[in-house]
Amino acid sequence: MNEGIAQRLRGAASEGPQALRLSLRELLQLHGEGSGAVLLMLMALLSTVPIAGAGTVLSLGIFALAGAWLRGRDTLPLPERLARLTLNETWTRRCLHGLAWTYERAERWMCPRWQALCHARARFWWALWIALMAALIFLPLPLGNVLPGTSLMLLSLGWLFRDGIALLLSAATGAVGVGYAISVGHLAFAAWQHMGTWFGL
Repeated sequence: MNEGIAQRLRGAASEGPQALRLSLRELLQLHGEGSGAVLLMLMALLSTVPIAGAGTVLSLGIFALAGAWLRGRDTLPLPERLARLTLNETWTRRCLHGLAWTYERAERWMCPRWQALCHARARFWWALWIALMAALIFLPLPLGNVLPGTSLMLLSLGWLFRDGIALLLSAATGAVGVGYAISVGHLAFAAWQHMGTWFGL
């Protein structure tokens, strides 16, 4: 199944330039399904792309998906504003090839294991994790979207392949992202204090 998705994505990337401005809705349609895990992976990937304002919009969509997971739902109607989010030609091509590469490697390396982490009872905790990563993406930190976005991509692949090791890697990557956010916040606070001292405030 995933090899077929990879072929469709590479086929779309090889079409003429006029076809290389895809929206999130069109990327989802290329997958042939609209599961929550697939939608999460697409939103996580797009959150790492340097598009002005995209991180804010996508983080809200990820929050909504986390709420759906908390309620035990695996799908989420795509809000129109989010569905219309469109990449330029360069980033459309890169995302299509990147997604194809990701599916090909996942098909090779991932398999059902440590499935207790993929159990329905674990959905609550993973939903909270998704919400935490969405909060990090929402914050205006330099390169702050990369680690939480990667964490969510690993989570979605782990859920799709029922691979608990991928879920653990998701948690580890996200934990580094949390540490990065705390470090940047600490530096910003220290700089603010230093400026206050310098200006005699």
